[in-house]
Amino acid sequence: MKTAVVILNWNGKKLLEEFLPSVVRYASEATVYVADNASTDDSISFLQNEFPQVKIIQNKTNGGYAKGYNDALRLLNEEYVVLLNNDVQVSEGWLTPCVKAFEDEANLVALQPKILDYKNPAFFEYAGAAGGFIDRLGYPYCQGRIFNTLEKDEGQFDENTKIFWASGACLFIKREAFWKAGGFDEELFAHQEEIDLCWRLQSQGGVIKYIHNSKVFHLGGGTLSSSNPKKTFYNFRNSLLILYKNTAGNFVYLRLFERMLWDGVAGIHFLLNGKFSHFVAILKAHLSFYQLLPSFYTKRKSDQSKLTYWKTKSVVWQYFFLKNRTFNKLK
Repeated sequence: MKTAVVILNWNGKKLLEEFLPSVVRYASEATVYVADNASTDDSISFLQNEFPQVKIIQNKTNGGYAKGYNDALRLLNEEYVVLLNNDVQVSEGWLTPCVKAFEDEANLVALQPKILDYKNPAFFEYAGAAGGFIDRLGYPYCQGRIFNTLEKDEGQFDENTKIFWASGACLFIKREAFWKAGGFDEELFAHQEEIDLCWRLQSQGGVIKYIHNSKVFHLGGGTLSSSNPKKTFYNFRNSLLILYKNTAGNFVYLRLFERMLWDGVAGIHFLLNGKFSHFVAILKAHLSFYQLLPSFYTKRKSDQSKLTYWKTKSVVWQYFFLKNRTFNKLK
């Protein structure tokens, strides 16, 4: 088969019980793998007993999303790979338009389907919605989702469009392009590593798209919920690292300074709302950023790109001050 569906799992037996059946049912034209990140629950025995048709890859350690997928993909030969979270329900025919898009467009290297909310399927889901973008300071947002505002799916994004990043919750990618770009950056560990990868893919001339007539439903927060300070830590730290690593020119330092000021505002907001652990997470994120600077300085020499990466200069300003809360209202 030309397509592999790879589900990364860590202590997610309950999620596999709920979501894996739809993948097996609607992925007959692909080989389904579960890449297990050294789970300590009974995920492996459950898979062996209940889903013998699913191939199991047992990673030796829990290296997070980045290392987990890198280790798994080294063992695959399929041309197209779907990186799928273990809390995603797929729908009938979800693979067909995505594989067809790859075959119709040679420069297309990655894509994502329409990602809807599993609990509220009339609305887009936070992690990807209808395709992702970042602003000049590296803040991510999506067609259908800006910060915590989720749009209702009313057909406003029912057209295949070029995007800046495809969601790691359901990321279709050409295996050859994945390795040509260097795979995931394992120092990021988890969160926003797909943005970094998509940046590098486009720097090498690749195209990334959202495919509207493929649909999946994402629970979100299956491994790490939005209320967990660790999620705040990784999101703030990795956003800074990705911006530094990939942006060409010395003006990146001015952008980093400006971004850190906005991060400070976010930290004060957490404090005023009694979320002290999230305030501390931002401080730790900045400290970790400085600790990783030498390593990322080396990567910056090879990965920095003159690619114009933003459609909107400041999504923060537009969202919080101009009250533009939906994608089509952004200027």
